[in-house]
Amino acid sequence: MASENDRESDGTMPSARTRLHGSEAVKAHFTLACGLLLCVVAFWFELHRALGGNSLSWAYVFEWPLLGMFAVYMWWKVINPDEASTKRSSERKHKDAIAPEFEGMLAAWEEHRRQMIDTENGSGHLGDD
Repeated sequence: MASENDRESDGTMPSARTRLHGSEAVKAHFTLACGLLLCVVAFWFELHRALGGNSLSWAYVFEWPLLGMFAVYMWWKVINPDEASTKRSSERKHKDAIAPEFEGMLAAWEEHRRQMIDTENGSGHLGDD
């Protein structure tokens, strides 16, 4: 159980608690290790071909390390799934905040939308209270 002291400043729980654990984490680590091993072997193979005179292999010499870096990035996203979404949700909270002088306009708009929906559904008429 988390206590109030475990909460971050914006009221959310720390993202460390949402990391993958157990067999799911082992699968992700194993997949990354296999992918990186494949990238290293392919890089080594293409480097020797490029040094042997195959000019097309130079493109792959640079492509395989980039693919390995992308694999590490995706592995991090899989291991820490809520870290990015927590940042986005906190940004969204700040972005969706309404200035106090516009709160009345928002309430009026929401009431108007509710009345329009009621009218469309046949459950009321505009102006009925």
